[in-house]
Amino acid sequence: MLKFVCPLICVEDMSRSRNFYNNILQQEVLYDFDENIQFKGGFSIHLKTHFQKLLGEETEYPVSFKTNNCELYFETDELENILKRLVENSIDIIHKIQEHPWGQRAMRFYDPDGHIIEIGEPMENVILRFHEQRLSFEDISKRTSMPIKFVEQTVKERNI
Repeated sequence: MLKFVCPLICVEDMSRSRNFYNNILQQEVLYDFDENIQFKGGFSIHLKTHFQKLLGEETEYPVSFKTNNCELYFETDELENILKRLVENSIDIIHKIQEHPWGQRAMRFYDPDGHIIEIGEPMENVILRFHEQRLSFEDISKRTSMPIKFVEQTVKERNI
């Protein structure tokens, strides 16, 4: 049986990236193996020079950055506070907080190595916001693309 463990991204400067994820995004380090750091959030960063050795010849298997072909996704109730920290630390922001067609508010930015990071609000928050606006369960389900049972359960659990 195959078990997925975690996504792993390469970084140029381990200290810089550890600082970014640990201090700016407040991700707690689970294990630090110098060339590989695993965070409690379920992802790892790996030093590019070491990772390149594992892949083989750089001419045949080059590691590249800022390819815009994937992202690490996080959720929080504190979008505005995180955006403020990003701005204070001159982080390269792709887009500030915006509302997607399904109602979720999210932002995207680059980490120090050009990996896309998205931070969105939990969909439960979106459902509750729409419920507070007096949308029906059916309308919330349709707008968010969440199953109606999930919508009902979310509202029931929050006793709204």
